[in-house]
Amino acid sequence: MDLYAAIKGRRSIRRYKPDMVPKEVITRILEMATWAPSGLNWQQWEFLVITGPKKDALAASYGRIVEFGMPPAGQRTPQQEDFLRWARTLGGAPVAVVALTRAHGQPGTRKMNLESVAAAFTILLLAAANEGLGTCWMTGPLNNETELRKVLEIPADKEIVAVTPLGYPAESPEPAPRKALDEVVTWIGF
Repeated sequence: MDLYAAIKGRRSIRRYKPDMVPKEVITRILEMATWAPSGLNWQQWEFLVITGPKKDALAASYGRIVEFGMPPAGQRTPQQEDFLRWARTLGGAPVAVVALTRAHGQPGTRKMNLESVAAAFTILLLAAANEGLGTCWMTGPLNNETELRKVLEIPADKEIVAVTPLGYPAESPEPAPRKALDEVVTWIGF
């Protein structure tokens, strides 16, 4: 797949087929992610690849924090119920990937670490799209970080950057509208 086509064709997927993604495909995707640029070439990313009961526990944790912010059952809109179902199951994805980095108390170094892992995570999402897989960049599960750390046994010296489900898409969402370049670009010196 052409890089520009992958960038424009990638979507946030919220419904997945139950088919397991072969380990060799996941390995290819992760290897591509490790080619991302990184501050000081520290390559400060780590990835947890999660399936089975731990993936279900991650989804349940996310579902609890989503439900906490919603009206009680019986008072929710259909859209809220649909979002809650998605959260509780990660859309039925068979795999979840969690990106981590080293925790750092110095703000500049922490920012560098987060940006480096974000670059790797972006490539992971594009590589997954290239393999015909769906993903959805998520930070919502971090709203229940204490439980997430416990479920996945993440030590305090690691910072959680992002989460994505990974699987074969069971939907083809339309692209979201994009802002015009003149809204987001300022040319200086041209």
